[in-house]
Amino acid sequence: MTEFSEPPERLLKLEEVTRRVGLGKSMIYRLITQGRFPAPYKISPYASRWSEHEIVAWIDKVKDGFEGKRRKFW
Repeated sequence: MTEFSEPPERLLKLEEVTRRVGLGKSMIYRLITQGRFPAPYKISPYASRWSEHEIVAWIDKVKDGFEGKRRKFW
């Protein structure tokens, strides 16, 4: 039996991505065109999905301060 150190990669629908990051569809696509948000993978002519690992990494980056700007704690 093969053991994996990490769970398998999940691909997320836009609905779940918007819920997780708290942004609307238009803002997500605007950030994608600016190169500031992970682009989706086209899995068929009518379906796109986002890598859960890439979304989690983006959230971590934002929590540390978008574009290198650190959060100030009072």
